[in-house]
Amino acid sequence: MSQMVILKRVATVAMLGMALSGCSTVKGWFAGKDAEAKKLQEPVELVKFDATVKVDKLWTVNLGKGEERIGVRQGPAVADGRVFAAAITGGVHAIDLQTGKKVWTYEPAKEKKKPKLRLSGGPGVGDGLVVIGTLDGQVIALDAADGTEKWRAKVPGEVISAPAVGQGMVFVRSNDGRITSFDATNGTQRWFNPRELPMLTVRGNAPVVQGPGVVFVGNDDGTLAALGAADGRTLWDQVVGNPEGRTELDRMADVDGAPVLEGSTLYASSFKNQTIAIEGPTGRPLWTRDHGGAGGVTLSSSYVIVTDNQGGVFGLDKQSGAASWSQTGLARRQLTGPALQGDYVVVGDFDGYVHWLQQSDGAMAARAKTGGTVKAQPIVADGVLLVQNIEGKLTAFRLAN
Repeated sequence: MSQMVILKRVATVAMLGMALSGCSTVKGWFAGKDAEAKKLQEPVELVKFDATVKVDKLWTVNLGKGEERIGVRQGPAVADGRVFAAAITGGVHAIDLQTGKKVWTYEPAKEKKKPKLRLSGGPGVGDGLVVIGTLDGQVIALDAADGTEKWRAKVPGEVISAPAVGQGMVFVRSNDGRITSFDATNGTQRWFNPRELPMLTVRGNAPVVQGPGVVFVGNDDGTLAALGAADGRTLWDQVVGNPEGRTELDRMADVDGAPVLEGSTLYASSFKNQTIAIEGPTGRPLWTRDHGGAGGVTLSSSYVIVTDNQGGVFGLDKQSGAASWSQTGLARRQLTGPALQGDYVVVGDFDGYVHWLQQSDGAMAARAKTGGTVKAQPIVADGVLLVQNIEGKLTAFRLAN
């Protein structure tokens, strides 16, 4: 990774830390006002409620050493009844979705005089492959059936989002803004599309999302781009969050959550608290609303569901984008992007809690604890909710009958 990119990422962490911590250097000045301001910055305390749905914990698996403060939002992927998950160290694991039993584990061999690989991006799964990226820019493709290594490739920067696999190719987003396509059979590079980064960005990258003959990419400058899958040519580029403001911190507008494609409509959200619906083939905006955040979106039959940077959860009407309901009882709890399990919206938080909200109105429905901070957006497969925390623990939940 270039020195400039490293400096940008360090600046991101430092600036966000200052923004969230407040002016501690003037402790004692205007003490009453400081105490009040500090309280307004603290996560809201959880309030007890009568659960309206029972949630069962199916299993928990230790994957290895988690990401902790690296900030890569590492999460699992599911295909053919198996969960594929990884930790920073500890390898890649294939796990039976229903039982939590490990089917196979791949541990990268330690190379002489080289540091141990840290698995950070992914895994992504498709076409019989499981693909994982590393903090030093390696891309490793495994056989999904037994975990044997098929090929390796290299990109210029960290890989901290899941590669996309399909259409005979593997698409990798690296932390320098570049998208690289590899042949899924042997790892030969097919094309790459570079992207200039803003001076200050949120830590995280949106994973590449595939469409028919196209891939969609959320960018750190607040835009969403469509690239031709065959050649990487930019087909259109649309602003999701306007990078406006007096300072670099104010201008951060990253699209870090995965866009969601439903039919021909694409939905995406930005750190700038803006969510957009886009006509996928043309890039034409259908609507945009000032609710949303960097964590990603999920869709129900009626709503586009988003979380914002202040801990609000919103159900936006899918046709118009109007806010049909909101839930502010989790303010400043650093919520993940939402998932949908049955009739319930699910989010994780900084303290390791998982919250179930009624999809119809956002009311609290259930709560459970995973044991550590949750940053990755939960996922649901075959009715099973999967939550990975930063300590490297993967937990599965099912709604009780």
